[in-house]
Amino acid sequence: MKIVEELFPNCFLLEADRFEDHRGVFIKTFHAETFAQLGVDFEVREEFYTTSCKGVLRGMHFQIPPHHHDKLVCCMRGRVLDVLLDLRAGAGYGASAAVELSGDNCYEIYVPKGVAHGFLSLADDTLMLYKTSTIHAPSADRGIRWNSFGFDWGVDDPIVSRRDAEHPSLTDFVSPF
Repeated sequence: MKIVEELFPNCFLLEADRFEDHRGVFIKTFHAETFAQLGVDFEVREEFYTTSCKGVLRGMHFQIPPHHHDKLVCCMRGRVLDVLLDLRAGAGYGASAAVELSGDNCYEIYVPKGVAHGFLSLADDTLMLYKTSTIHAPSADRGIRWNSFGFDWGVDDPIVSRRDAEHPSLTDFVSPF
């Protein structure tokens, strides 16, 4: 696993180790020593995945304290435009970043506490894998409306859940981070 870029402070684009031969592909999606070298204490407490068809937009999701968490996300199959929104108090508040993740490029993003995460599926049958540092707590689950922070997703009418459509705008959000 190698560091490709630091997207925000302590928010890293990583490239997983990929090994391929006549049998298929082996990809190492987590390596504790890499995180230790980054000075990041990331203990996986829960792992889950989502599947999405083309045009689905999920986000911008996070959990508030005391259940806030770090995430490691990757696209196992298909392609996504993965989007981050910094909600941490300070000079970077409200900054966004985006990276294309796919089943082919082996990129992963380490998303620290206080950074909202979402993605737009660019292909049918897209599979996203998430590792988190805390157990999901529905009472702490929050979001920012996908079209409220000045990011150009490249779509006008994505497929969005009712919950995601009803998240508050960034201007109405008071950050606990």
